Amino acid sequence: MATILSFLQNLSTISPSIFILIFCSIFAILCYTYTSSRKAASRLPPGPPGLPLIGNLASLDPELHSYFAALSRKYGPILKLRLGFKLGIIITSPSLAREVLKDHDITFANRDVPDVARSAAYGGNDIVWTPYGPQWRLLRKVCVLKMLSNTTLDSVYSLRRHEVRRTVSYMFSQAGSPVDFGEQIFLSILNVITNMLWGGTVQGEERANLGKEFRRVVAGMTEILGSPNVSDFFPGLVRFDLQGLQKKMDSLAKQFDAIFERMIEKRLKMDSAGGNGEENKDFLRFLLKITEEEDAKTPFTMTHLKALLMDMIVGGTDTSSNAIEFAMAEIINKPEVMSKAQQELDSVIGKNNIVEENHIHQLPYLYAIMKETLRLHPTLPLLVPHCPSETCTVGGYTIPKGARVFVNVWAIHRDPSIWENPLEFKPERFLDSKWDYSGNDFSYFPFGSGRRICAGIAMAERMYLYSLATLLHSFDWNSPQGKNVDLTEKFGIVMKLKNPLIAIPTPRLSDPTLYH
Repeated sequence: MATILSFLQNLSTISPSIFILIFCSIFAILCYTYTSSRKAASRLPPGPPGLPLIGNLASLDPELHSYFAALSRKYGPILKLRLGFKLGIIITSPSLAREVLKDHDITFANRDVPDVARSAAYGGNDIVWTPYGPQWRLLRKVCVLKMLSNTTLDSVYSLRRHEVRRTVSYMFSQAGSPVDFGEQIFLSILNVITNMLWGGTVQGEERANLGKEFRRVVAGMTEILGSPNVSDFFPGLVRFDLQGLQKKMDSLAKQFDAIFERMIEKRLKMDSAGGNGEENKDFLRFLLKITEEEDAKTPFTMTHLKALLMDMIVGGTDTSSNAIEFAMAEIINKPEVMSKAQQELDSVIGKNNIVEENHIHQLPYLYAIMKETLRLHPTLPLLVPHCPSETCTVGGYTIPKGARVFVNVWAIHRDPSIWENPLEFKPERFLDSKWDYSGNDFSYFPFGSGRRICAGIAMAERMYLYSLATLLHSFDWNSPQGKNVDLTEKFGIVMKLKNPLIAIPTPRLSDPTLYH
C-alpha cells in the first residue's frame, strides 16, 4: 500500500510529456495483450456458443459420449466447449487421436484430475491419475511386472478357473430361472482379483460378504466419477461441494480404506506369525515389502500401496464385467451369433468336456465377439481425459495448457466412413482382419494408446474370453418372455447397460457332473 501511495504522489512531479509517454506505453501494452488473446482465441477449435461465466455447462447432456458425437457432426472432428473456467476439447477422428496419443504423447500424458478422483485415489497417487514422470513409471512397473505379467497370470490360472467354475455351478442351480447376469460376473472377477491381491487373507463367509460390499462401493464410485461436478469447472467452489459429490466419494473411499487397513493388518499378523509359505506370496505381501525399501527419489509409501489396490479393484472389476454383460446381451439378441459361437466351442472342446483357458487361442470367432463388443460398447467411451502439460497445436488449432481433452473412442468406433453398418453387432468383421487393440490403429483402440494405454489388457482379455467361452459352452441363454434385451447404454467413466441384463440359463451339456 505504501508503495502505491508513493507512486501516486510522484505522479504530480512527472512532466506532461513523460506522463503521455507512459500512458501511451501502457495503452499499447494493453492493446497488444488484447489482440494476442483474440488471436489465440481465434486459433482455438470451433464450438457452440455459450453463456457468460458458465459457458456450455447448461447445455451438457448426461450421456456425454453421444452428446459429444452429435456436436462433432456439426462443428467437426475437433471442437471446444467452455465449461465454466475450464476449456474442454473433444477429439472425434482417428487422425486427430493419433496426434494427441502418439505424435504429442508426452505432452498429453498427464491427467486433468477431477476433484472427486483425488478422494477415490488417495490424492491421485495411483496409476490412473498420477502425473507422468518417475513416480508414475514406478507404479506402472510395480503393477505390470508383478501383478499383470503373463508369468503371473499363468501362475494364478487356478484362481480364475475356480471362480469361473463356481459361477457355472451357481448358474446351473438357477437353471430355467432369471439371474442377474452382470452381478454374477462381477463377483466372479472380483474374487479372482482379490485372491491375487491378498490370497488367503480372508475365507468363508467373510469373503462372500466382502464381495457384496465391494460391488456396492465400486458402483457408487464409478457413477460419481462419471458425473459432471461443478467444482471441477469453478475451482473456487470446491469447498462448498454444491452437489454433495465430494461428500459421497469421501464416504465410499473411507469404506475402501477400512477394508484395505483390515487386509494389511491381517497380512502383517500372518507374516509375523510365520505364514511365509509359497501359498502366501500374494500381491499385498509384495507391495508391503516394497514400502520397506528406501528410495529418496521415487518413494513407495503406504498411500501408493493402497492406491494400487484401489486401481486393481475399481479398474479391474466393473470394466470387465460390464464388457462381458454387453457381449451376452448382444448375443442373446442375435441367436445366429450364439449358435455360431457354440458350434465353434463344441468343435474345439466337445460336449463331454469343459473349457480350459488353453482352448482360447483356438476360438477365433469368440475372439471376434470380444473385439466387436469393445468396438460397439467401449468400456471407457471417452477414455480417461488427457491434459496437455504445455500449449500445443492439434489439427491446426491451439490446445492450451491445462485443457481437458476427451478422445471420443465411442464415436470413432461407430464412424460410418470407417465401419460398414457401424451400428450392427457383427463379429465377422473381425475375422481374419488387421484390427487389434494394441493402440497402434486409431480407428480401433478400446484400451487407449500411448504411454497411458490400459495396463490390464492381458488380464481383461483372459477373464473376458475364458468367462464368456465357459458360459456359452455350458448354457443356452434367453431373456425372460423371449423379448429382445434392451441395449440402451448408460454413460459413465465406465460404460454400462442402463438396465441390468436378466437372463435365463438352460444347461446344454448332457453330463450334470460337468457343472460342479
